[in-house]
Amino acid sequence: MAGFGLPNFGQLTEAFKKAQELQQNAQKLQEELDAMELEGRSGDGRASIWLSGNQQPLRVRLAPELLAEGHERCEAAVLEALVAAYELSTGTMKTRMEELTGGLNLPGLGS
Repeated sequence: MAGFGLPNFGQLTEAFKKAQELQQNAQKLQEELDAMELEGRSGDGRASIWLSGNQQPLRVRLAPELLAEGHERCEAAVLEALVAAYELSTGTMKTRMEELTGGLNLPGLGS
């Protein structure tokens, strides 16, 4: 007695398989993002900050001549590099999530 707007068993099985595959691929993507090292630089290239694809801070490099210019210039360069690294990291994550989900807007995945 089919009906009542319910999909047949084959459709449910296929939907569960696709959901399981998406979950496995999402886990693999999380691992790939964790392993990435994305560099953001200040405009003059004398400050660099590396973040993972999941926005985890990894390391900082400041050129010695930048340090000699004083704390205000260093602060500005570090902030510039951090913004660049963050934009690269979040953009990479968003692109990879869109690839994974086929452009679907799924709650809790990215953005």
